[in-house]
Amino acid sequence: MNDMGPQPAYVSGVGSPLTADPAFYGPIAKSTESRKLVESVLIPVRSGRAWAAPAGSVVRFSIVEGPQVLDLNLWNRHDPRERFWASRTRQFYGAHVTTGHRLWSNLPFLRPLTTIVADSMSYGRDADGAGCHDLLGTRCDPYVNQLLSATAYDFHCHSNLTRAVLPYGLTEFDVHDVINIFQVTGLMPDDERYFMKASPAVRGDHFELFCEVDLLMAASTCPGGDLSVPLWGPEAGREPVCNPIQVAVFSLDPSLLKGWRPPQPSGYQGMHGSRHGLNAPQGVPPPLTEAIRLA
Repeated sequence: MNDMGPQPAYVSGVGSPLTADPAFYGPIAKSTESRKLVESVLIPVRSGRAWAAPAGSVVRFSIVEGPQVLDLNLWNRHDPRERFWASRTRQFYGAHVTTGHRLWSNLPFLRPLTTIVADSMSYGRDADGAGCHDLLGTRCDPYVNQLLSATAYDFHCHSNLTRAVLPYGLTEFDVHDVINIFQVTGLMPDDERYFMKASPAVRGDHFELFCEVDLLMAASTCPGGDLSVPLWGPEAGREPVCNPIQVAVFSLDPSLLKGWRPPQPSGYQGMHGSRHGLNAPQGVPPPLTEAIRLA
């Protein structure tokens, strides 16, 4: 019996792919003068935009007028079946992410799509146990809006993301659980229900991602704005505080990328038992100690 209390399920050691090497990513964050602007996108209030970001580039999300929550989706630019996996990322790092954490892709790929290289907010945990840059929740959508308020509204984040990716051949079915950038959230202490707080972001705050592979990104400026006004419930009804968000894609000085290569998809080759004829375990299942050690 462990008297030390609960321990993290996923523990990374030295050199683990879960851990971003500060010797490589630190200079990328600091060497802003040598960057070259590739693309700039201003996302208006209650709207969505999509853009391509090549491997080895940095994407910066900036607060340019006032606080605003941003819902972000990520796909492999060449195979959108590979996309951001919020739940596994949450298991790796926690419910809120910051500098040094990585945003991972779904199965069967399981590789980092991006690494967070800068977070001007460094929010940590507040007195209510809440944190910033949320992986607990997901995008708002017109379906739950109609469920809770009996109204139809076409500019929720799910709808904004859907419209943004249509020109890229994707549909509503490709939109997935998001990272809510600049959003402060937590769980109620009594029953662990989800809560949201007003975003403390101010003009000049930013959040940066280093792209590990060629990506298609799509983001929505949440119609809830900074979330200081509830979207549902007895206090809803006032006009939310909404602001645009600036997105900038930068190429880096090649010297910063020396020795770096895009991560490969998972090398798992067992194919769920094909090497065993796809047969279920006979009798007592084999112990985990029979796992095949890889070189």
